[in-house]
Amino acid sequence: MALDLESLACKHVRELTPYQSARRIGGHGHTFLNANESPKSQLYFFNSTTLNRYPDCQPFEVVQGYADYVNLKRDEVLVTRGSDEAIGLIIRTFCEVGEGIVIAPPTYGMYEIAALTNRAQVYKAKRDEGFKLKAKNLEEAVHEAPFKVKAIFIDSPANPLGELFPKDELVKLLKDLPQTLIVMDEAYVEFAGNDNSCVSLLREYPNLIVLRTLSKAFALAGIRCGFALAHPSIIALMTKVIDPYPIADPVAQVARQALARGGIELMLERVKELNERREALREHLKALPIVEEIFPSCANFLLVRFKDGPKTFEALVQKGIILRSFENRPGLENCIRITIGTAEELDEVMRVLSALN
Repeated sequence: MALDLESLACKHVRELTPYQSARRIGGHGHTFLNANESPKSQLYFFNSTTLNRYPDCQPFEVVQGYADYVNLKRDEVLVTRGSDEAIGLIIRTFCEVGEGIVIAPPTYGMYEIAALTNRAQVYKAKRDEGFKLKAKNLEEAVHEAPFKVKAIFIDSPANPLGELFPKDELVKLLKDLPQTLIVMDEAYVEFAGNDNSCVSLLREYPNLIVLRTLSKAFALAGIRCGFALAHPSIIALMTKVIDPYPIADPVAQVARQALARGGIELMLERVKELNERREALREHLKALPIVEEIFPSCANFLLVRFKDGPKTFEALVQKGIILRSFENRPGLENCIRITIGTAEELDEVMRVLSALN
């Protein structure tokens, strides 16, 4: 009898639809503006003579460098393989079988995938008109969920919407749900300005966890380096669960350089340039008859609703320009997300879109 390998897998894995990352979706072209990556990175160096040794689980200089950057202590910082690993660690650490999380679609898809992969439940909060999200939406979801909610995941700035979750709404949520972890994913916060970060609330509210990354503003998506910022007790618990050697030595070496004073200065210059380019693109798009709506954005992308999203997306693909379609997300019909690339790349996008009028 032939071995049925499919049947060996866990039932929840067999039923799982994996997260469709930009690389997994793929596409043939020469201009890729579908993954919210920075247009370019800087030049980094690393020492290969240490590669015979296992790296530290939590590289001292990387943890200290990020702690200094966000004005926290070392024991309030955990470095992970991108913020994606931190999402999974939170669920593995805090969700028992039968418990789960609340999310508010449209939002980052990995929250749900990480929960389902770890056999946690997912309940979806309803947003107000115009996709506005308030504390009441999330509190209602916690009370409605047919299971115990251990964590609420909120991205701010949101992906793909681009909007911020108001800080006063966050404070209300933290106060009203002191026994629930509130996870604020700030992957894009540098583009909104660090004054819009909620890191300053960590010491007052021990149920707050903040996720950060070097993938976006620091232009280091390729090294997969993220951070969880939280009360020392939460960090200690997550450290129990994390793999023995999560951060490769070359990753740590590059991260150290990025978090040095010069690296942070370069990041701030990059953010300023990309924000200016984003607003210039917004103005150009406003003039196109094929554009119905441009969502507000505090990130390195614009979400745009076209009169005919599929037709527009395909026309760009035919010219070798790969963007990200959200056609199949509820409420986001005809919507396409455009990463802010180089000036030349965005000029190319506008030439194709202008020709469609």
